[in-house]
Amino acid sequence: MPRTSGAPYVTGLTCVRCGRRTRRGLDGPCPRCGPEGVLDIEYDVTRVRRSLTRRALAQRPRTVWRYAELLPVPESGRRPPWAPGGTPLAPSPPLARWTGVRRLLLKDEGRNPTASFKDRASAVGVTRALARRARVVACASTGNAATSLAGAAASVGLPCVIFVPEFAPEPKVAQLLVFGARVLRVKGTYDETWELCQRACDRHGWYNRNAAVNPSLVEGKKTAGLEIAEECGNEVPDWVVVSVGDGCTFAGIWKGLQEMHALRFIPRLPRMLGVQAEGARPLVDAFHEGRDLVPGPAETLADSICVGHPRNWRKALAAARDSGGAFVAVSDEQILEAMREAGRLAGVFGEPAGVAGLAGLRQAVAAGLVGRRETALAVVTGSGLKDVKSATRAAGAPFELPPEDAALDAHLEERPLSPRS
Repeated sequence: MPRTSGAPYVTGLTCVRCGRRTRRGLDGPCPRCGPEGVLDIEYDVTRVRRSLTRRALAQRPRTVWRYAELLPVPESGRRPPWAPGGTPLAPSPPLARWTGVRRLLLKDEGRNPTASFKDRASAVGVTRALARRARVVACASTGNAATSLAGAAASVGLPCVIFVPEFAPEPKVAQLLVFGARVLRVKGTYDETWELCQRACDRHGWYNRNAAVNPSLVEGKKTAGLEIAEECGNEVPDWVVVSVGDGCTFAGIWKGLQEMHALRFIPRLPRMLGVQAEGARPLVDAFHEGRDLVPGPAETLADSICVGHPRNWRKALAAARDSGGAFVAVSDEQILEAMREAGRLAGVFGEPAGVAGLAGLRQAVAAGLVGRRETALAVVTGSGLKDVKSATRAAGAPFELPPEDAALDAHLEERPLSPRS
């Protein structure tokens, strides 16, 4: 199949619903299936292998663009100046003990330009929009995808329209407004907000950043999987743990790992553990019941995964099944506990959805899904500064004292400091 124009290493796309192959569709769904037909972008691995080598990577900046051969972007052209990627990966023995695994690595995506994993996708999306000479970009989001798009769009002077449900946290809405986006708060659910955005993009010709229907955005998310593989090398963890809303992040990371395995950067593939909230668990139920997805209710404090109708469910379920992995659900209280312990034990401040994976890993170990002698890598998808209300709920209030030495001494005697486990 001839290469797709504007992306020299792309050979074509395949619909995950009907299986039809096409040379078009880098920015939208399957022409036959519509929004239910998510496309998967394919690359010429033989050509990629010639230039994407460890020696070549050693000379490249540690951003998403180091993997340009595996991204659907032109070789030249305008890109957002604040490039995401290269986020830190570090072990945490105390948090490993808390979750119950032998070794645990944390990848802190809160270090990206707008403090979330979604910056990876938006960098690719805005680059695609510029290549197509789009005049406006838009998306629907509970917050992180929106702020990442608004920030990337602002950096290149591209007008941006954002649709958020009414429960979106104020810090995320504040980011949007500071970035100059046109913010439309919809009095409805996330799914209703998403549908309104879809219709608006179709009617007005706006570039649609929604990763559930735009396959190029999943490619941006995939870069975390590419990074994990490059950084881990021969020491591949047994499990990679990711919180799941629409399923795009989970599927994207798995795709990145698969591609790096095909390129021989890693000797084997890990298993994928997807974590949803108890109040929004349609993928958990579909996985355990061995069926297709049935949309369900969505109610959880973890707004970034508060999704009752995951649009990329086919890819997400395939990632869990093909990797020999699993899905689990955790309560809001478990998420708050993970938020507190990630900060206390590892010095990582994650928002509720960002640390839901840690809560799920602990539950999976307790249930025997993950062995205590196994290793894991958890992706912390967003900063806790995105939701300070939940952070305060998780950590509690500060102690109040008068400015007197006696008061401090009495406090320390009553509550002595002790080493953390």
